[in-house]
Amino acid sequence: MRILKTTPPRSARVPRGRLCLALALALQAHGALAATSTDSRDALMAQVRDERAQGHRVDALRHVQALLDRWPDDREAREMNVALLTELGATTRASELAPGLQPPPSALDRARLEADHAAHEIRWANGEPANPRTPYAEADQAVADTRRLADDPSLPADLRRRETFDLLVALDQAGRPDEAIQRYDALKKDGVDPPAYAERAVADALLVRRRPAESAALYEDSIRKDPGPYASTDVEPRIGLMYAYAESGQIDKAFTTIDELAAKEQPWVRVPGIRLPIQNPRKVDADLNAAVLRRSVGMPQPAYEQINAMSREAPTDAQIRRELGNAEMARGWPRRALDDFHIASTLNERDIDALLGEAEAYRALYDYEDVDDVLAIAQTKGDRNDRVDRAERAWEREKGWQFDISTEQGKGSSPDYGDRDGTTQATVASPLIDDHWRVLALGRYSTADLPEGDVRRTRAGVGVRGYLQGFTAYVQALPSADRYVGKTALETGFDWSLTDHWAVAADFSTAGEDTPLRAQYYGISAKTLDTAVTYRASELTQARLGLSRDHFSDGNERTSWLASVTQRLHTAPNLALDGGIEVGGSMNTDTDRPYFNPRRDNSYALTGRLENLLGQYYERNVTQRFDVAVGQYAEQGYATGWIATVRYGQTLQARDGLRFGWSIGWHNQPYDGRREHRFVLDLTMHWGE
Repeated sequence: MRILKTTPPRSARVPRGRLCLALALALQAHGALAATSTDSRDALMAQVRDERAQGHRVDALRHVQALLDRWPDDREAREMNVALLTELGATTRASELAPGLQPPPSALDRARLEADHAAHEIRWANGEPANPRTPYAEADQAVADTRRLADDPSLPADLRRRETFDLLVALDQAGRPDEAIQRYDALKKDGVDPPAYAERAVADALLVRRRPAESAALYEDSIRKDPGPYASTDVEPRIGLMYAYAESGQIDKAFTTIDELAAKEQPWVRVPGIRLPIQNPRKVDADLNAAVLRRSVGMPQPAYEQINAMSREAPTDAQIRRELGNAEMARGWPRRALDDFHIASTLNERDIDALLGEAEAYRALYDYEDVDDVLAIAQTKGDRNDRVDRAERAWEREKGWQFDISTEQGKGSSPDYGDRDGTTQATVASPLIDDHWRVLALGRYSTADLPEGDVRRTRAGVGVRGYLQGFTAYVQALPSADRYVGKTALETGFDWSLTDHWAVAADFSTAGEDTPLRAQYYGISAKTLDTAVTYRASELTQARLGLSRDHFSDGNERTSWLASVTQRLHTAPNLALDGGIEVGGSMNTDTDRPYFNPRRDNSYALTGRLENLLGQYYERNVTQRFDVAVGQYAEQGYATGWIATVRYGQTLQARDGLRFGWSIGWHNQPYDGRREHRFVLDLTMHWGE
């Protein structure tokens, strides 16, 4: 299961509106205070100092303004006014007032004031942008101002170092991870140990640059230095550590980190001045990211249940709604997911991940018309962490050329396949045409070593495939290129996903590829019709019923059916165990034929499948799969016997859009009362998306 990078939720935003309101109230209230107060200058100044020491800066500012109304030239009061404005974040106003101090502040004092202003710019850049079309404008300004101070050789070393630490944070927020990492490496080379807040920024930059092991080590060190609790405007570093662990393959540590954090945080917290407790945003962040982790390691059911419960409690939370859509996509419900992505995008127009989710859902539904528009909107939102670029590259691969080739080589004693057999199929699909069509080129080659002699089936042709929402259909023609059956195979079919749970499919061919090669040897072909109805509740449960009708050119009519139910038995991180049952049978109108053709037969089998991830580094991964089936086979006129199938295989995704697979299998069952077996080697390759 591919692990997807999710930006940790940042529910805390710098409360600029509340700050402005508080300052306005302070400035308006000081006049009334000055008119009624009879306190001495020293008493007022002492009160200001006490309130500042207790953290009541707005009250202190109100009193210092009252003092300045009565003693406008008071040097200490004017300095205190500048200091309080700076601490409250009104550094622009503080910078305007500072030159008016007498005597004027020194160059160093002005530099320190500029440093305070740059620090507040960094905090403001973490909030909502003034112009949504330029989301990095504030962050870029913070970088420019902080970099100017950090690189100013005329400033004292301690101030420049402080600005360098702040610059690491600003660069990370501005989506410039490379410079953040470069400056951090320079500090370490000089023997400087940055503080915890700067290390957290560099750890995030390393995660963006896909260096998760280094990121995890840096997060760990920052937490050792500062284990918390953290300011309400700071992101909990253990969430970033969880992602670093997960992306470096340390899944157990990732679960331990996020689950301990979620258990530690209380659902409700009390805030001074508010009578009732409020929901703890850190608890929401921890629970949400714990669910995201489970989804990313192939456990979508617990993820969905957790996020769905959170969404019912907070239906207008855009971030929760978006992650609900991601969980629904993982469970195979693209229509439901698309609705939730739409809601998330409406609630927060700047949510890039919701737009990317919409594009993914459209692609899953073959509704290609809207994908370009959605990705174009996401690009305008401005993202410097490659999320949109990666989504666009994936879409370009899906729109582009597609190539598939597979080969199956068998050896055994099957009456239909002979001692040796092989089948190779290749398909080349053109780039998407007008969002609805592809042109196909197809080739098929099958061979078998029968007791009567060798036989081949060779076909090559072209076709067209079309796409609509939830629906795909094809028409293709494959002329014969062998001497056994000189008939062109005209084929058509469709696959229609009616809902997120129900799907129907049908395929018809005038010379079906499933016709036994022994029949091919004798010049016999068959018109085939295969239909299927599938119900898929989720990734946990699926039921399927398939019906087939074959009309052989020798007059025989074959009707067959196969029903199966698959149920998830166990799910663990990057591991799934399924069990199921298959029941099927067939009937033939004529039995005296040269190919295996019982009057009536039926079978059942208990099936099992184990699939797990062996290793992964972002897009590159290796998975393995083990299948087993054991049951009974009954053929009219012969004794019932056991059947068994065992198969093991691996899939290697070398990079995005390039995948290889191999498997070996063994099958054993009776044919006409005689037990036969077959070994199979499968090889596959896919290039495209």
